[in-house]
Amino acid sequence: MSALDEHAESLEVVPVRHPGRIAAGVAMLVLVVMFLHTLISRIPDPQTGQPIWRFRWNIIGQYLFSPIILRALLLTIELTVVAMVIGIILGVVIAVMRISHSRLLSMPAAAYTWFFRGTPVYVQILFWFAAGTLYPTLTFGVPFLHITFFTFHVNHLTAIEAGIVALSLNEGAYMAEIARAGLISVDEGQMEAALSVGMTRVQTLRHIVLPQAMRVIIPPTGNEAISMLKTTSLLSTIGVYELAGTAANISAQNFENVALLETISIWYLVVTTVMSIGQFYVERRFARGSSRATPETPWQRLRSDIRGVRARWKLIPQGLTR
Repeated sequence: MSALDEHAESLEVVPVRHPGRIAAGVAMLVLVVMFLHTLISRIPDPQTGQPIWRFRWNIIGQYLFSPIILRALLLTIELTVVAMVIGIILGVVIAVMRISHSRLLSMPAAAYTWFFRGTPVYVQILFWFAAGTLYPTLTFGVPFLHITFFTFHVNHLTAIEAGIVALSLNEGAYMAEIARAGLISVDEGQMEAALSVGMTRVQTLRHIVLPQAMRVIIPPTGNEAISMLKTTSLLSTIGVYELAGTAANISAQNFENVALLETISIWYLVVTTVMSIGQFYVERRFARGSSRATPETPWQRLRSDIRGVRARWKLIPQGLTR
């Protein structure tokens, strides 16, 4: 063994110090403890002077699992699912029209996205709720020849139906751009190769382009679904009693505005968390076969973090005792 090796073995191994990281961690821990303290603290009642929960946990516990709130939660989820399904289907169709070489298809699709992305969804909800005053009925047929295929009575739309129409049409415009981004992310050479072996454009789109485009489409679509869940709260302005509308109706009777807002916020967070977990696993599935490594699940990440902590704790005493 050379003298250099003996000198290297005699060196004391000292872990790298990170004073800034430690200070930031301590400051964050203090802020978290302060926040947790406010959650369980009490304040004097303005009327009686008796101590009450700052966050009205007793009122939240009373309404969190009440039937009226659960029915509103179910309606919120139903509105989200229906509007997203229609919006996704409409968005894919509009996206295909946008990338078409035919001006008769691409220009109306561009006008559709321009209009529904350029006006607020709140205004669109109010418009469709009152659209019966402008168009009592919509007739589809051949103009000037009095040939009618079917007639749609706009003035018979309920508040829920008008809300679904508004949310779906608005979401279709955003999904069209998301789907178009996914479609144009696939190399054109793959479509040309598929067409050269005898596949039709529909087969190429279904079997070649869309499976690859889904890697680009899925993440923003998940964000749109979560956004749609919260956008349904705007339907309370036209009398739809989803979570926000139900909370406003109850608080108008018991004047517990903040407690009811906290109650529905908990449910929004719960549903959003479930949707985020589902989005993660869908993204993970479509990430298979790509050049990037498949992302770890939360449990796998937790186990790797624990193994890393154990490895560091094993190395530190060995270095200090040499």
